[in-house]
Amino acid sequence: MDDSPALAPTTTDRPVYVVGGGPGGLAVAHTLRARGIRAVVLEKSDRVGTSWRGHYDRLHLHTTRRLSALPGLAMPRRFGRWVSRDDVVRYLEKYAEHHELEIVTGVEVSRIDRDPDGGWLLHATGGRELTGAAVVVATGYNHTPRLPDWPGRESYPGTFLHASAYRNPEPFAGQDVLVVGVGNTGAEIAVDLVEGGASRVRLSVRTAPHIVRRSTAGWAAQYSGVLCRRLPVGLVDRVARPMARLSVPDLAPQGLPRPDTGLYSRVKEGAVPVQDVGLIEAVRTGRVEIVAAVDGFEDGKITLADGTRTEADAVVAATGYVRGLEGLVGHLDVLGADGRPVVHGARTPAGAPGLYFTGFTNPISGMLRELAMDAEKIAKAVARRGGDRVSRLPVT
Repeated sequence: MDDSPALAPTTTDRPVYVVGGGPGGLAVAHTLRARGIRAVVLEKSDRVGTSWRGHYDRLHLHTTRRLSALPGLAMPRRFGRWVSRDDVVRYLEKYAEHHELEIVTGVEVSRIDRDPDGGWLLHATGGRELTGAAVVVATGYNHTPRLPDWPGRESYPGTFLHASAYRNPEPFAGQDVLVVGVGNTGAEIAVDLVEGGASRVRLSVRTAPHIVRRSTAGWAAQYSGVLCRRLPVGLVDRVARPMARLSVPDLAPQGLPRPDTGLYSRVKEGAVPVQDVGLIEAVRTGRVEIVAAVDGFEDGKITLADGTRTEADAVVAATGYVRGLEGLVGHLDVLGADGRPVVHGARTPAGAPGLYFTGFTNPISGMLRELAMDAEKIAKAVARRGGDRVSRLPVT
């Protein structure tokens, strides 16, 4: 792994630049290298896997170890079936070392433009201008924390933080905590707080989620996600409904009714099911209380959508992320109205040949699995379309 700042390719030596040193970027770099194509990973921090290092302590993958490995290197069996955050980081470090990837750290790309001579021009830290034959943007699904524009939030006197800043329940022992958002992160943080000694934990819910067991009788929910990946949306919705009634108790009396829209329909809209790691039992027994969505803050209190006003010692906003791509590629007409790339994987946007995106979808079959598959497809596409514009690795 090369962490030197020496980056000055000539017009006849144009590597493929991969922006982002997370799992998606590393996987693409390896698959390109395996095809004899020089790939240079540009990572703005000082090491790979930075976003994974910042996740909360108790995090484990909701996908199995075997279906979460990147191309060319299996995850060790000692990591267990549900791999921990720290072991994911260890795996990414080993992956970069094992495949001898060319990674330059401390370089942030601020803008990507078409190069007049063909290829792409990257504007990076320190005034660098780097010319690549192709570019793969892999800056991550969870890039920039999203906070709703709640009125009066600056008047809230308690502790307020986005879920990206939450690490463990220790600072909240004995406190009344409101977690806002019932995605996988919010659900898991709520359970973590209950188990870690918070005196009261409430979970603010705007839209009731689909909840699935992470594993039933040894069958991982991910397996079902893989099987239904290409099935008709309506069919999956119909099959999932009775299965949910069999596996998940009715939590409507506790304020968490079953959704009135289909499971796969919601996935297509960008909302993956919540995988249960203790939330069902915590809600059923009242240890996690369900309350209405947050509408704002007033006079130091929290205003909920049902008109009630409440207080809490701390608020953890598990309100998701935005992709943060506007400054990087927004001027190229390659983003949809939601800020996500209009294409991903081996496809390139119309008018932007040689510009690829990976890691900006949230598939039901598992993010890491899809990243691995996209990496192979991208490398194949670059090799097919790159011709003599792409810098080749020396034959050894």
